[in-house]
Amino acid sequence: MLAGTVDYEAGLDALTVTPSVEVDPELVAAKDEACARLWRSGWQPAELHRVVARRGRPHQADLVTDAVAGYLRQFPGATVDHRWRAQADTLGARVWWTGDATYVDELAARWRLDRVVVLDLMLGLLAILATLPPIEKLVPAPGSATAPADASGTVGSSRTDPRLLDRVRALLAKAESTTFPAEAETYTAKAQELVTRHSLDEALLAARGGDPATPVVPYARRIGVDHPHEKAKAALLDAVARANHCHTVSSPELAFSTVFGFDTDIDAVDLLYTSLLVQAHQAMARAEPPGGKAGRNRLKAFRQSFLVAFAARIDERLAGAAQLALAQATGRGAGDGGTDPADLLPVLARRDEQIRETMRRVFPHTVRARASRVDSHEGWESGRRAADHAALPTGTAPGR
Repeated sequence: MLAGTVDYEAGLDALTVTPSVEVDPELVAAKDEACARLWRSGWQPAELHRVVARRGRPHQADLVTDAVAGYLRQFPGATVDHRWRAQADTLGARVWWTGDATYVDELAARWRLDRVVVLDLMLGLLAILATLPPIEKLVPAPGSATAPADASGTVGSSRTDPRLLDRVRALLAKAESTTFPAEAETYTAKAQELVTRHSLDEALLAARGGDPATPVVPYARRIGVDHPHEKAKAALLDAVARANHCHTVSSPELAFSTVFGFDTDIDAVDLLYTSLLVQAHQAMARAEPPGGKAGRNRLKAFRQSFLVAFAARIDERLAGAAQLALAQATGRGAGDGGTDPADLLPVLARRDEQIRETMRRVFPHTVRARASRVDSHEGWESGRRAADHAALPTGTAPGR
């Protein structure tokens, strides 16, 4: 049955009448090997957990978490990339069961489910995993990490000071928590100012030789884009990325977008996108019409239109902020304490071409996505207003 020679229902029936001592070790091994195959093929713990939760049922995502814990115990800690380990810790992956031979029965007791239901969940998970393709390997799988990798995704390439990121996160948290738009604007503007200054300094340092022991190269990071309304969320992520001289490729069927750029800039994209998404959901909750059974369709259309409008307006605002930041950065000569345009503009152009080369290598064939539908004028207008009041950086990093 696990080899696909028996249909699903017949296979489930066969497993329910076969002694557990024969079934459980084989079923657990099949689950663990299916997950291991995907991790060796580029998938990371959080990504696999997200796509299974999206395509299946919550308990099936929990099975992935257990597979993460079981997989990690095979490898010495020194051979596990710290990003892989961090994702496992975030998922709460730990070996809580006493043995693979008793895993199914222990799951049934833990979840207070019938054994047949647990078998059904595990078979359903195997069906989901079998449909997932290999993806670009951005983080080495456990057992293959040969040197400590930094947070950027490329060994030895990160120049982002962790203290800087902590300050930026703290400022954005304040921007999200305040109910005063002007105060939120101040916090977010300060966060972007810190990021922009660091990004420009890094670009010029790299162009002038930098430290040859730590080469700076473009890389990619996958950022989760959850449903519902994933197309509008991906558009918001793309707007933030382009304002911070990055590029994105959306993979909606796999529940993520891949962001291409340099480490400092992608860190900024990740932080700012998350903050804006929080602000969008907070504003949408305040503005949306009453739900209920009668208004369910209206509410769905409102939310979709709200997020589409929010992303479109944020795109406009960020594009304007990027042009202003570029003008400010090059508006004074180097002798006046500013950045010489002759130094900065060619550097940005070269970096952009490097990013595009990396993107073309990973995704040689891409297509433009169709625009999302807007079925609620009320939602569209509310989304535009919310975007106008969203805390945005006034010093967005120079765009292209």
